[in-house]
Amino acid sequence: MLIFVVIGGGVFCAFLIGSYNSLVAKRNMVRNAFSSIDVNLRKRHDLIPALVETVKGFAKHEEQTFTRLIEARQEIRSGNLSNSERLRVEEQIGPGMHRLIAVAEDYPELKSSDHFLHLQRTLNEIEEQISAARRAYNAAVFEINNSVESYPSNLIANAFGFQCHDFFEADADSRGSVNVSL
Repeated sequence: MLIFVVIGGGVFCAFLIGSYNSLVAKRNMVRNAFSSIDVNLRKRHDLIPALVETVKGFAKHEEQTFTRLIEARQEIRSGNLSNSERLRVEEQIGPGMHRLIAVAEDYPELKSSDHFLHLQRTLNEIEEQISAARRAYNAAVFEINNSVESYPSNLIANAFGFQCHDFFEADADSRGSVNVSL
């Protein structure tokens, strides 16, 4: 009888350790994926002033678009936002960047500028990298949220303070189609 108790205790301990380690690995996957998004967003933030200054000389009437982009960038760089607040502000930058490019499309001499074309290509590459990083982040969030909410791993998750994470979702304005005329 004692052997069954020892074996049962060993199986329970192995389950507890395995579940805990699995949750830690999934939490670290979320952190890693968020870090990948962060790196690419910083690249985009570094590109914003160059794009704004390039287009600003041609389209002075679009000052509000330029100002909002720079304000959002500064708000994020302040470091005073939680991850979910930061993701919300990042989603505002995307449409602003599309608006900036659309404004630039109205100026043939700007569209043909080598400097602007290089900045636009760089922005496109960064946006693709951000998209891939967001998919990886959402996949990692899906994994940890399933573990935190599913029985019996939810018992270990609750006992050790593991929590569900927010998905990176587009806001309602970002879900619509983007019209760019060439």
